[in-house]
Amino acid sequence: MGEKPPIGRVAARVGLSIDTIRYYERAGLMVPVARAPSGHRRYAEADLEWITLLKCLRTTGMPISEMRRFADLVGRGEPTRAQRHELLEKHRSKLRRRLQEIAELMPKLDEKISSYGPPEADGSEARDKQNRKREGP
Repeated sequence: MGEKPPIGRVAARVGLSIDTIRYYERAGLMVPVARAPSGHRRYAEADLEWITLLKCLRTTGMPISEMRRFADLVGRGEPTRAQRHELLEKHRSKLRRRLQEIAELMPKLDEKISSYGPPEADGSEARDKQNRKREGP
């Protein structure tokens, strides 16, 4: 049986803050985590996998309310498998639409950035520095 790390090491490993992990616990997104005799949280590998999934869902824009619904369905077990699948499919579909929107907008942003040219090309950066020197801080 592997070591059950404390929250600080878990946070570093999954790339979230300790506060975020504690928030996920308070928000009902996680089952209660085991505690050491000292009262400190100790996370099993399954907890880390779950936190990593929560991070994925949140980073891809799933609202906390949907994450809570998903966690509730997971907690209710196998009879909710189809509902979980549907929820994740809908989320993926929204994400694909958003990626398409972003892909369509990127050329416009690139065009606007290009229209400015390099920062020093028109001398405005040097002019700004000179004005700041004359005017003071």
